[in-house]
Amino acid sequence: MNENIELYKHISKDCDMGRFTIEKLLEDLKEKDNKIKKVVEDILKGYEKFFQESKKYLKKHDSDVSTNTSMSKMGASMGIKKEVRSDNSDSSIAQMMIEGISMGSIDMEKKIKTYEKEVDKKQLNFAKEFYKFQEESITNLKAFL
Repeated sequence: MNENIELYKHISKDCDMGRFTIEKLLEDLKEKDNKIKKVVEDILKGYEKFFQESKKYLKKHDSDVSTNTSMSKMGASMGIKKEVRSDNSDSSIAQMMIEGISMGSIDMEKKIKTYEKEVDKKQLNFAKEFYKFQEESITNLKAFL
């Protein structure tokens, strides 16, 4: 498989899970008065932006967009509900999100190192921009710890 496409598939899959979990989290917080909601909504917009860009690239190159299985989404959804039910403080939500984004960030860093000599410069820069978004999201969430 083309490494450029593989890199974009990874990004689209990570964004798909990020969007899904954040949407579920915001649903669970809908009736609650959390100060973290604005930051969470901004992160969702970032994931949506990167998902749309990766989707456009993959379609342009006649490749399917990668998304997560319904089983992994169901598991994530149940985990979010459980966490919010047990502690819906901004600190707890920030910690949960930091852990999730960190897993994606570590994976993205590995992909960048793996593909940095294999992919086109434009695609590598896109991956680095996504990684930077993840790291900035973590930094923004740390304010709530």
